Amino acid sequence: MTIRILLVDDHTLFRSGLKALLSRQDDFEIVGEASDGLEGVKLAEQLKPDLVLLDLDMPVMNGTEALAQMLAGNRELPVVMLTVSEDAEDLKEAFVLGARGYLVKNIDADYLVNSVRQVVAGESVMSPEMTSKFVNGIRAKHLSLMPEVRPETVKSLTERERQILGCLAQGASNREMANLLNMSESTVKAHLQRIMRRFDFSSRVQAAVFAAERHMDRYLLESLNQKKNNG
Repeated sequence: MTIRILLVDDHTLFRSGLKALLSRQDDFEIVGEASDGLEGVKLAEQLKPDLVLLDLDMPVMNGTEALAQMLAGNRELPVVMLTVSEDAEDLKEAFVLGARGYLVKNIDADYLVNSVRQVVAGESVMSPEMTSKFVNGIRAKHLSLMPEVRPETVKSLTERERQILGCLAQGASNREMANLLNMSESTVKAHLQRIMRRFDFSSRVQAAVFAAERHMDRYLLESLNQKKNNG
């Protein structure tokens, strides 16, 4: 399957480098480029890409406005913000509007490539350093949208499921979870799907907030240390 990508960024040099990087992937195709939000909205409607990489700070129409208009035309369009902003309010607004991801431009190439594939597969992504900012910045609004979680459902989590949630609280990708927990990515994905169904989470981000609120990252560290000491 070829993933058709639209790039929207006003920095020509960055956009050219991004295009060169993504074009090296056999399953990626750059179908269009825009230098401002308004042009991006028009191209998204015309080209119907599989994913949009969208900057925030742009002329004519900024990324937030462009995101809102793109999703007004196609609510299912996967849009990932790719920006220099590490501001919690920008992060919050992007996810509230419906972005599928928020990546800071200092991420490495492999993380970006994997994130594109994850989003097209239906997941949400975020730069690891933004996880705590997301939890702190969006907690009040996002938790109001969280499904009700029964205490017995939390108690029924297996050790492996708690470890998976601990990884989510740290902002880990499926590949990072697989490496840390010594399992395949397909097994990680299966665990995540069961967790999402059991708790009726609508997104990976919602599951990450749930895990962070319950300090499951601490559980992950404790369980790994215990395994190491016993081993």
